[in-house]
Amino acid sequence: MGEPNVAETAEKTPSEHTADVIVVGAGPAGSATAFHLAQAGLDVLLLEKTAFPREKVCGDGLTPRATKQLIAMGIDVSEEAGWLRNKGLRIISGGQRVQLDWPELASYPDYGLVRKRDDFDEQLARAAEKAGARLHERANVSGPIRDERTGRIVGVEAKLGAEKREVSFRAPVVVAADGNSSRLSLAMDRHRDERRPMGVAVRTYFTSPRHDDDYLESWLELWDRRGGGERLLPGYGWVFGMGDGTSNVGLGVLNSSPAFRDLDWREVLRAWCAGMPEEWQFTPEHMTGPIRGAALPMAFNRKPHYGRGLLLVGDAGGLVNPFNGEGIAYAMESGRIAAEVISQALARGTANQRELALLGYPKVLRETYGGYYTMGRAFVKIIGNPRVMKLAAQRGLSHPMLMRFLLKLLANLTDPQGGDATDRVINGLTKLTPRA
Repeated sequence: MGEPNVAETAEKTPSEHTADVIVVGAGPAGSATAFHLAQAGLDVLLLEKTAFPREKVCGDGLTPRATKQLIAMGIDVSEEAGWLRNKGLRIISGGQRVQLDWPELASYPDYGLVRKRDDFDEQLARAAEKAGARLHERANVSGPIRDERTGRIVGVEAKLGAEKREVSFRAPVVVAADGNSSRLSLAMDRHRDERRPMGVAVRTYFTSPRHDDDYLESWLELWDRRGGGERLLPGYGWVFGMGDGTSNVGLGVLNSSPAFRDLDWREVLRAWCAGMPEEWQFTPEHMTGPIRGAALPMAFNRKPHYGRGLLLVGDAGGLVNPFNGEGIAYAMESGRIAAEVISQALARGTANQRELALLGYPKVLRETYGGYYTMGRAFVKIIGNPRVMKLAAQRGLSHPMLMRFLLKLLANLTDPQGGDATDRVINGLTKLTPRA
């Protein structure tokens, strides 16, 4: 065991600048990590570079998989608390329309949720704080503190508040939950694997009569009709009612096509919205904010997920689902997994035993997601050809049983034990597929 200083590098005397664990970033991944660590009785520092509320680019739609994690954190997900529930997914392609309810499973609730990210993220951060995590807002982490002998991370340097006061925070374990760009990961020599898929999401909000839709809506054909022509693009569009008088309208695009870098996707979104029915009000005069974009790091596109005292969770570790672009569920799940591993590690009696436990984190991620993400990478390559996507959608939408199978596959919603024949097929494929 080559790096013995798992806990011994922390300062022995507790102070406001030392902790058992430092979590960098208070998005869904970081807040879930901090929550579960605090629940386990550990002293956690949660550092967020901005102040709440703050906006993040997202579709705002949550599947039952994400809903389960919210419930596990004790979040009140009732309609009275401001959540809009959705019953399932509506798919539109080639003039056809199919409405699929979320499956009834023992492992997941049969409903999803919608909520804007500015309020959503703050709720999770406050839940972590209530559980005992020490939240610092406006704590901009500028880099890691390393042990000179081993190169292991033993803390972070940060600038606090409007005055940018420089502070050193120290802990034997640090979690990078600082999103796709993950400056902390880069500073620790964790770079993105360019061979793994990457997506881009762009979205905006409109005041619209469609705001109270109780299904998430996905358009599988994305046409570029600018300049009088017609071009099928490698992506999909969505319309999610927010329940507050507005709809979140956006599109997701994969980097598996040459068109990925050739187009201005904000302009594509404007053109796509212009082709929608007039009564939906997806027009510039009803837009309530600018069009914003964000990267979607998919299928373990940054590794290793643990090394030299640093664990990667959520987007920092590239945990977005390559099948459907969902990130929040996997951010929260990876946070919970990381917290369990860290809690067990810090309870070990020796430094070597603690390091052995921490090295188990990537293995758990591979066992949990590896086969599924490998299938997802193959899926991304196939649908990078928009003609294939169109043909598959046209054939599939006319077969309800096939569509129910695809809903479970794309949303990763099966019962791991038992379940119906569909669950057993998907679970079997996932287990047989190489984990990478």
